[in-house]
Amino acid sequence: MVLKAENQGEARLDWLKWLVALALLLAGLIGNHYYSEVSMPLRMLAWVGVLAVSGFVASRTQKGRWVVDFFRDSRAELRKVVWPTREETMQTTLVVAAMVVILALLLWGMDGVLVWLIGWLTGQRS
Repeated sequence: MVLKAENQGEARLDWLKWLVALALLLAGLIGNHYYSEVSMPLRMLAWVGVLAVSGFVASRTQKGRWVVDFFRDSRAELRKVVWPTREETMQTTLVVAAMVVILALLLWGMDGVLVWLIGWLTGQRS
């Protein structure tokens, strides 16, 4: 019960954190336009800083924590994946390519037979 009350208190301030993150992005946009005579690499460096600070503020909200946890869990799951070797990949690719060619030839043959059969039934072919 105490945890719920604490979470609700933090959730009430989430709108303020989102507002600060949005204000930072807006300030970065206005600053980028205002300082357009400054060299592009410096402005891009400033944008990276603004995005980092804004992202940090947004990550302190409940939704932001959920997104950070999601990416952290996704990365952990990705590390568990057993990737195929180069040889396995090449063999699988060759099998798929061979099956595509075989099925294409089969469909081409069936199409030819059906065209001949329809032409014979309608009397358009002799």
